[in-house]
Order: sequence, then C-alpha cells, then structure tokens
Amino acid sequence: MTSDMLPEDEDAPEAAAPGAPVFETFGCRLNAYETEAMKGLAAEAGMKDAVIVNTCAVTAEAVRQARQRIRRLRKDNPNARLVVTGCAAQTEPETFAAMPEVDLVLGNQEKMSASAWRAVAAPNFIGETEKIRVDDIMSATETAGHLIDGFGTRARAYVQVQNGCDHRCTFCIIPFGRGNSRSVPAGVAVEQIKRLAGRGYNEVVLTGVDMTSWGADLPGGPKLGDLVQRILRMVPDLPRLRISSIDSVEADEALLDAARSDPRFMPHLHLSLQAGDDMILKRMKRRHSRDDAIRFCQELRAARPEMVYGADIIAGFPTETEAMFENSLKLVKDCGLTWLHVFPFSPRKGTPAARMPQLPKAVAKERAARLRAAGDAARDTYLAAQVGTRQKVLMERPRMGRTESFAEVIFDADRPEGAIIEADLVGVAEGRLVGA
Repeated sequence: MTSDMLPEDEDAPEAAAPGAPVFETFGCRLNAYETEAMKGLAAEAGMKDAVIVNTCAVTAEAVRQARQRIRRLRKDNPNARLVVTGCAAQTEPETFAAMPEVDLVLGNQEKMSASAWRAVAAPNFIGETEKIRVDDIMSATETAGHLIDGFGTRARAYVQVQNGCDHRCTFCIIPFGRGNSRSVPAGVAVEQIKRLAGRGYNEVVLTGVDMTSWGADLPGGPKLGDLVQRILRMVPDLPRLRISSIDSVEADEALLDAARSDPRFMPHLHLSLQAGDDMILKRMKRRHSRDDAIRFCQELRAARPEMVYGADIIAGFPTETEAMFENSLKLVKDCGLTWLHVFPFSPRKGTPAARMPQLPKAVAKERAARLRAAGDAARDTYLAAQVGTRQKVLMERPRMGRTESFAEVIFDADRPEGAIIEADLVGVAEGRLVGA
C-alpha cells in the first residue's frame, strides 16, 4: 500500500502552454515525481498536442477514477493523442487499451525512457504500432536518478532514491506495477540534493516505494541510514531533510541515530503500519507485530520528544472482526499517531487478500470513518498543544507553510515563499495552525 498520497491542496497541475502536453497524475509522491521527469522527456522529444495520464493501482477506486478522468480528458482534448501510463497501466494494460479514448498504454519502465518518448512523439507513431507497450517490470534492474528541480512549490523538492518492492503483502498490487526493489546510488542522490540546495530549496524529501530496502542491491549493501547520514554530512547547507515513509521494523540504527539526534532530520515519520491486530498483520504478511509498532514509536519519541508520527491503516481487511478492528483503532492512541492515511480495504485482482473471505463494503467504509474520526481527534489534540509555541515554518505559499512536524500553518499576510521563518502559533482553524 502506497504511503505518500498526494494532499488535495498541493501540487495542483499548472496550466499547459498551447500545444504542450497535458499531464494528469494519480496516487503517490513517486508518481508525481515521475510526472515531472516525464515532462522533461516529452519536451526533449518535441511532444505536442498530447494528454498523458499517470495512473495509480493501489485501490480499485484509484483505477475507476483514472478511467473516469480519461473519458473527460478525451472530451476536452478530442484531437490530442492520449497516453496512459503508471502502475495501473502496468498491472492491467488491457483495461485501458480497451478504452476507445486511449491511443497508447505505456509501462512504468517505458515511461522513464527517452527513446520511448521520442518514438511516441513521432508524427505517425499512434495508429501504426501496437496499442500496448508494457514490458515485464520484474526485469527492471535500475532506477535512474532523474534530475528535476523539485515540483509543487519552490520550497520543497522530492528526490527519488528507490523504486520497487521485494515484499509480497497479501493486499498489495504495487510490486507488480513497480517491480523488484532497486536503489539510486548514494553518490547520484547526494549530487542531486547538492544541486537542489544550491538552487535555494530549503527542504528535500527522499521518496520511494519501500524506502527501508534502499541499498540492498548496491555494492556492500548499505542501509537507508547510511544514505541519510551521508546526505546530512555532504550537504551541510541543506536546512531540512525528510523521508517520505518507512517500514518501522526495518529502520536501521544509523537511520534511528539521525532521527534521534540530528536537528536537520525533520521530527516527522510516516509509518507503514496497516493494522493494529496481530492476526490481521499476519494475514497481511506484514513483518511487524502490534508491540513492535508501539515500542518503535515510544522509544524514538523518548529520545526525541518532538517526534510526530503519521501512518497508513487499512480498515475492513478480510476476516477482520470488530475486536480486531478495535486493536487498530486503539493503535492511534497507543502509538501516539497524529497524521493518518486511512484506506477502506479494496480487493485487488491477483493478490491473495482478494481470495480471502471479504467483509461487506459498508462495514469497511464505516470502520474507515471511525478511524478517520480518531485520526482527526488526535490531530486536533496535537495542534491545540502547539498553540502558544514559537516554531520554524517553511513557507510553501505566501500565506501557508509547514512546521518541522509537517503541521500546516496559515497566515493573514504574505511571507516570503520558500523561506524558513519563525512564527508564533496563536490558534487553530479547520485543522490548521494559525501563525502570527
């Protein structure tokens, strides 16, 4: 299950210049990062009058939304060539190839290839070749370090350091969309971050599919913590470093040491927890227990009290009883979670969980609503405790920024976009802090 879904209020697509390709992105930060890389590849290839939809496969609802959007985009762009790519295109290319609105389905590996975009941009390409260009993603052995200058805001940049996943959680289709785990070499990542810091970005977020597997395929088998510490050491003028999401049970000691003691490592971790009941975790084929998750959160917070946690939790997993769900609900308090991403279980064809005894959709939806309510309450309690403090805020827009713990702060007057300012937090409004 992807952990880093795009917030609704960030990274809205910019209006394209006349004739320039239109890009639509669904899903995670990695997809958004890759869309930016595709924009560069398409521009270099001279792509014109095209619509590119970068899909997500994490839930059946994500696929449905992509199909719906494709139909609308075709109506709005009747003469453009329409290309569908991304994880859903990789895992079920025939679904999109069968749509009359779609001209071409491009796989996840192909979408990152300059030669593929040169071919797609050729005047006679569409209609004179096969509609599906999707190779076996499991054959991919490299993740290119695409050099982009960040996206979304002029304050924060995202750097892909890892792709794919070697785990096989029973609910997850993503390994079949992304392939096996592969890492960007540390030197490539460091050089890109140096360049971004030199261009004025005050925060960099390391992103990937299974971040804690970074390095396993590289010479010597370095760990994610080795990469983090190298970045902090080699890029001393970078004020803030975040990692997008981690599997807590696989966090190495060097990573924990950075999280405990380095003030430039932001005190905010998003954890791939998925459930709070041991039997459900076992049926999900997760690698941690409930006690593992609680112990991780407690021990790290004891070393760094300002640490704030987000988490992914699935509601209504097959065979989940009310008592099992209550264990997930209690995890919000037991782990001290603040930012929740809640997913009602959605069976994905081809995964073991899709063959398990399913709960009624209404039950999963109702449990997800209760989890979100618990998450909202935890968030509000946290925000209320911040009122009266003075904190550093990275300004993403003239009147909105984020604290080191990723809490959103709004202002009633413009501040310098991209700057880190100190602000007094004077109130809470609609789930956001008010700064002065």
